[in-house]
Amino acid sequence: MIKTTLNIEGMMCAKCEKHMDEAIRNTFRVEKVSSSHSKNQTEILSDEPLEEELLKQTVDTAGYTLKGIRSETVEKKGFSLFGR
Repeated sequence: MIKTTLNIEGMMCAKCEKHMDEAIRNTFRVEKVSSSHSKNQTEILSDEPLEEELLKQTVDTAGYTLKGIRSETVEKKGFSLFGR
């Protein structure tokens, strides 16, 4: 899994968060996306790395300003009763 964190300027409320989440989902195949206007960021989980130029275009088209991108590999965690 790849966790991509976007630093975004311009989100002001929960509607802005939802708008940004939908823009990401409509552009990329993602496992999860979560935006926070109070943290000025969007976190995305995906199977593959996301194209940075397309991320910038998506944020710009949604009406916000992309200030930074950070990506890291993370281990997918889940709940399992097996092995108990």
